Amino acid sequence: MTNDLTRLSAADLAAHLVSGEVSSVEATQAHLDRIGDVDPAVHAFLHVSTEDALATARDVDSRRAAGEDLHPLAGVPIAVKDVVVTKGLPTTAGSKILEGWIPPYDATLVERIRAAGLPILGKTNMDEFAMGSSTEHSAYGNTHNPWDLDRIPGGSGGGSAAAVAAYEAPLAIGTDTGGSIRQPGAVTGTVGVKPTYGGVSRYGLIAMASSLDQAGPVTRTVLDSALLHELIGGHDPRDSTSINEDLPLLVDAARQGAIGDLRGLRVGVVSELSGEGYQEGVSARFTESLDLLRSLGAEIIEVSCPHFKYALGAYYLIMPSEASSNLAKFDGMRFGLRVEPEDGPVTAERVMAATRGQGFGDEVKRRIILGTYALSAGYYDAYYGSAQKVRTLIQRDFDAAFAQADVLVSPTAPTTAFKFGEKLDDPLAMYLNDVATIPANLAGVPGMSLPNGLSDDGLPVGFQILAPAKADDRLYRVGAALEAALENTWGGPLLAKAPELEVAR
Repeated sequence: MTNDLTRLSAADLAAHLVSGEVSSVEATQAHLDRIGDVDPAVHAFLHVSTEDALATARDVDSRRAAGEDLHPLAGVPIAVKDVVVTKGLPTTAGSKILEGWIPPYDATLVERIRAAGLPILGKTNMDEFAMGSSTEHSAYGNTHNPWDLDRIPGGSGGGSAAAVAAYEAPLAIGTDTGGSIRQPGAVTGTVGVKPTYGGVSRYGLIAMASSLDQAGPVTRTVLDSALLHELIGGHDPRDSTSINEDLPLLVDAARQGAIGDLRGLRVGVVSELSGEGYQEGVSARFTESLDLLRSLGAEIIEVSCPHFKYALGAYYLIMPSEASSNLAKFDGMRFGLRVEPEDGPVTAERVMAATRGQGFGDEVKRRIILGTYALSAGYYDAYYGSAQKVRTLIQRDFDAAFAQADVLVSPTAPTTAFKFGEKLDDPLAMYLNDVATIPANLAGVPGMSLPNGLSDDGLPVGFQILAPAKADDRLYRVGAALEAALENTWGGPLLAKAPELEVAR
């Protein structure tokens, strides 16, 4: 029974909870047991909140027994990326500089999760301050891909994606600054959604790049993502970048899409996001998915976004510039780690230098230095200013493309999951993993990655769908239609093909 509960989608598990066949305590305990069984090998979690999760589950069960009207996902367990602050639970952002820090408040999205009655299983591993494409830059060790434990689960949110792929959690929260929800989704065979910028509150997210960061759902099905997205999304007056409008009807869009009728829909294939540099199996699965969309009635056209080729360069100036500013608060004075110099006077500058030297990892230091340089006098216009101009050109490319097509599509990542250490010595090669996902963050448009098959190496491949800002419902309509068609072809979900993980006990 435990095995069955952890294999259910969030929507199916919620239906069992509503019918009374299963209690939230049983469902939560089943996932906690699964974490105990496989997480020693996967290392998706940095902290498991057993008591907190079971207390929430007991409360939901008693309220349901009393006949209260509960949220559709009430009682369904969830994991939260460790960059999202959680009152009473450790939040480290994957960094030694925040080791042991317990936030005094909840992020807005966590408040909404708690209010809806979802037990929080724990906090998931990540690249330090979300800086990385492989979760190899966590200060607390690597997370392993459930498909092959010698390979990366993507980054920066590899912990959330691995937890969902390993059946340790039916739902998870990720954050996406340049692809950190979608790229892990692609390499672990899960569904990841980056909402429209401002569609989900950023209040309570430990910021890396404030104009790019966006929280979103990590799940095993498109419908599950829609359910979670509707829960965490919507206006928040505490976030000045929050969109003061109602969300589109995402769940309705997913259910409509699952019917499989895409007649009248124009799907634009971005010519700059395919071809050279993409693994043969990735390209093959992408072409097959386009054929499926065509069979559902969609019109497939090719669109050009000529400035996308500059997106990677612009991103790696804008993101570190904003990160260097945001991370200035970690100074050893107010919270987190404090390291005093071993010899000489204890001054503010020397404490800050010693704390940052020990508390930040190599990748964080690299990006802070790059960002500080790009913002320095004499270089601001040449680097940061020029990158912002490129950003405007990319936004205009999107506008022109969406005038021709309802959604845009591409492979999510150019390759499948690579082995640990394979790209650590070459940061530029690591950065190229985000080449297809970064444009959406620069423009603020929503994006989804869903699994669309296995490459020739037997590892998952992702299919990316992009929609205009505030048209997130289009992602769910197209994603659900493609998911249903693919699963009909496969005879079930792709994750059913993943190898069984060895149980630790």
